[in-house]
Amino acid sequence: MSDQTPADRLRLASYNVEWFNALFDDRGRLLEDREYSARYKITRGDQLAALGIVFTALDADGVMIIEAPDTNGRRSTVTALERFAAQYGLRARQAIIGYVSETEQEIAFLYDPDKLSVRHDPQGEPAPSRGAPGAPRFDSQLRLDINGDGVEDLVRFSKPPLELVITTNAGRELRLIGVHAKSKAPHGAGDDAAFKRISIDNRRKQLAECLWLRARIDRQLEAGDSLIVLGDFNDGPGLDEYEKLFGLSGIEIVLGQGDQIRLHEPHAAMALSQTNPLAPSTARFWLQPQKRYFEALLDFIMVSPDLAATKPIWRIWHPLDDPAVLEVRELADALLSASDHFPVTLDLAL
Repeated sequence: MSDQTPADRLRLASYNVEWFNALFDDRGRLLEDREYSARYKITRGDQLAALGIVFTALDADGVMIIEAPDTNGRRSTVTALERFAAQYGLRARQAIIGYVSETEQEIAFLYDPDKLSVRHDPQGEPAPSRGAPGAPRFDSQLRLDINGDGVEDLVRFSKPPLELVITTNAGRELRLIGVHAKSKAPHGAGDDAAFKRISIDNRRKQLAECLWLRARIDRQLEAGDSLIVLGDFNDGPGLDEYEKLFGLSGIEIVLGQGDQIRLHEPHAAMALSQTNPLAPSTARFWLQPQKRYFEALLDFIMVSPDLAATKPIWRIWHPLDDPAVLEVRELADALLSASDHFPVTLDLAL
């Protein structure tokens, strides 16, 4: 299925590709073989083929890829993604990254150079070794009292957000911030007490990252930027019981509170509504103890008020909920094989 956008529209996507890095060798060559990928009982060749189908169907002008292939002394995110795009004939075929992460999961942007020019444009001042309050550069350290005990902690992004300026052929400039926030999963918990302690610590870190991000958003909105914040926030309204302990979800912080200029995101608004029982989801995980799948709303594309006023179209490419996807069995199957997250797209009339 190719759902092409009209020439006067811009389509952007956010897509967390589970262990994309495991599908390439150190030279960025695709591992299209019968060895198992990091996804359960799915081969590397099958996962790559599924991703080729999904990216082709998205037909996006730009995709913010979360968990993109690694960059280190041996590997290159850009090389891997551009070879992937060439293999599957994608028009979004040029890649860019920002600050390299401490993990094997980068944040990258794959885009159509015939439609967009793109540059990495990090904001904020580098913080000294003792950190800085407010909104220092994302590869620095934030000084913030996370625990409410009057003692400032140092916060560092394990995956620094990717700040881009994109310019369309018509000269319209947009600012993008790609995000992969701290996971709240209590990895390493050996008993109930450790589970609770690690969960609370991870929640604090995730909220601290969202506060840092919101401080940057405030500055960009006050400057009058057309802003899009997109990615995997590892959070959603009402997702866990620890949200009550802290009062707000990270998503609510990033969207804005009080007299802050608000970002707009309809799926988040649905989840936040006390009267709307509908619960959209962008991710699907297997829970071994319960032997069933759990769905969550983790991936968002948030836009500034000026862009919201143009009446953009949001879409979650959910293989079990989207009727247009369900009509194309090959695409629905590919979405289930490609990742544990599903893409979110935004169509803008500029």
